[in-house]
Amino acid sequence: MTDTTTAGTLQEEVREYYRAKAAEAETSGACCSPDPQTFGPAAYDEIGPGTAPDAALLASLGCGNPSAVAELREGETVLDLGSGGGLDVILSARRVGPDGRVFGLDFLEEMLALAARNVADAEIDNVVLLKGTIESVPLPADTVDVIISNCVINLSLNKPAVFAEMARVLAPGGRLGISDVVAEDRLSPEERAERGGHSQCIAGALSVSEYEELLDAVGLKDAEVVFTQEAADGLHAAIIRARKPLDGNAEAQECAPGGSCC
Repeated sequence: MTDTTTAGTLQEEVREYYRAKAAEAETSGACCSPDPQTFGPAAYDEIGPGTAPDAALLASLGCGNPSAVAELREGETVLDLGSGGGLDVILSARRVGPDGRVFGLDFLEEMLALAARNVADAEIDNVVLLKGTIESVPLPADTVDVIISNCVINLSLNKPAVFAEMARVLAPGGRLGISDVVAEDRLSPEERAERGGHSQCIAGALSVSEYEELLDAVGLKDAEVVFTQEAADGLHAAIIRARKPLDGNAEAQECAPGGSCC
């Protein structure tokens, strides 16, 4: 377990790293890899002229395209954990349409201010930006249909709390569509730390089995962790999916003969 002194140091390191990234939004750089050809904005097939403001693209620090991973549908309510400069909330807002809503959660005032400008420049009006941490989400239980996140969960120093909060705020039948850096099971935490820093999304990465165990521990089902690209030796950008079961009666009805799952 991370001791208090180390945790405080890492939290401040993360704050300063992403505060600087917000300030230098004119410079693109992905947290997960030094290669801008495969991470950051390059991970998005749908991006073209006018898709999102340049500042949102240049502030992209992710390792995937979670709004595509989650297969968002019109009218859904979405929560983006660690929304940064706002690229994923903008893309998600376009996917869910005017009848949907997207919450973007970030703990840095600088990133929230950047995201607010980018959302306004994109002329999006179905986004709500929230200040808070992913370990204590400022939303009621059973609020959202979909949770997305892009290379953020690995930064948390209290990952069980993050997973508990995801399970709490997801509505029954809701789902996760996450992009994150994930380690092969063969790597110990110490070996992960040898390959990169915490702020660069390497040292804090969970392994495949750790991800699956944490999802199972909070009752999220049908988990899958799929590697997409290498981020470092034994660590990969990955997509993670899982769902929150319906309540007992609804689940039983849906899976009865002739129901939608049969």
